[in-house]
Amino acid sequence: MELSEFVQKGFQLLADPGSFDPNAFTLLLRAAFQSLLDAQADEAVLDHPDLKRIDPVVLKHCHAAAATYILEAGKQRADKSTLSIGRSLPHIIDVSWRLEYQIKTNQLQKMYRPAYLVTLNVENTDSQSHPEISFSCSMEQLQDLVGKLKDASKSLERATQL
Repeated sequence: MELSEFVQKGFQLLADPGSFDPNAFTLLLRAAFQSLLDAQADEAVLDHPDLKRIDPVVLKHCHAAAATYILEAGKQRADKSTLSIGRSLPHIIDVSWRLEYQIKTNQLQKMYRPAYLVTLNVENTDSQSHPEISFSCSMEQLQDLVGKLKDASKSLERATQL
């Protein structure tokens, strides 16, 4: 789903816990739905006392971004499996790895193939859980992953400098 820079910036503001506490986040999303579903709704949907401490310009920007996202998701016929609605995705907090050699297959054929076993320790801030994600990959696959992570890091760095 393609979203304008304005909508993306609105979601960045909405996801900032310093701007929107969990209650204000929920109220703003409800207001966005209400303004789309009720033809009689007006700016009064944003007059909740818990939203008063938020800068009105930021509040209206985030409201417009949320409403745009809702409409775009409906237009794309998005379902729960294709949407990521929440405060945050899991964060990688640690990585461990080890190199192992596969010497023989289960058919007793000799193979000297190295493989990396990688374990990502992640933190899910919404549920306070710390699951592990483990996978095995070849040297080429690991190099490809590292290259893509470097590209993502550079892209994020450029985006935060705007």
